[in-house]
Amino acid sequence: MSGRIFKPFSVGLFTIIPAGEPAPQSCGIPILLGRQGAFGSGDHETTASCLELLPSIPGLQGCRVLDLGSGTGILAIAAASLGAATVMAVDLDQAAARSCAENAGLNGLGDQVQSVCGELSAVADHCFDLVLANIYIDILLPLADQLVAMTRSGGYLLLSGIPLQDKFDIVQRYTALGCRISDSRIGEDFVTYLLSRT
Repeated sequence: MSGRIFKPFSVGLFTIIPAGEPAPQSCGIPILLGRQGAFGSGDHETTASCLELLPSIPGLQGCRVLDLGSGTGILAIAAASLGAATVMAVDLDQAAARSCAENAGLNGLGDQVQSVCGELSAVADHCFDLVLANIYIDILLPLADQLVAMTRSGGYLLLSGIPLQDKFDIVQRYTALGCRISDSRIGEDFVTYLLSRT
């Protein structure tokens, strides 16, 4: 968002609305975002792909979610809106973590979404039903072992931010760790994978 004012727009089941703007007449599940953020409003193809795939993930109701590289918290908020019991939203950037906490509050989800400023090690002792990671490939590859280990057997990983030319590296790495592809979205420049941990 980079502090810019954006107009409400829809992605999948969701409608992204700037805080203070009225909801459009035809509105999906609303996600309110403050104007101060600089960490993604959902219009980038990687975030949009995640928002499109999220509602199709089985067992979201009452599940435990990790959102690594949470930015504005848009994916964490979306997961909580779909019924996730708890979402731990982790980001290295203090301003991003603050933005996530504020946006969760704007959506009345402050009790469900816990914003954490730090590295993955800050939540390494937790186990999750769903791991969301819309981050760079040079993070997704070295953290593969940890991300899979933190996902319960039968759980899911939704990975994005993967350049098209690197998609085979991700598939090879995560399938070697016991994951299989459940769904995917191929964009103009990036691919998003929904993986299940078998």
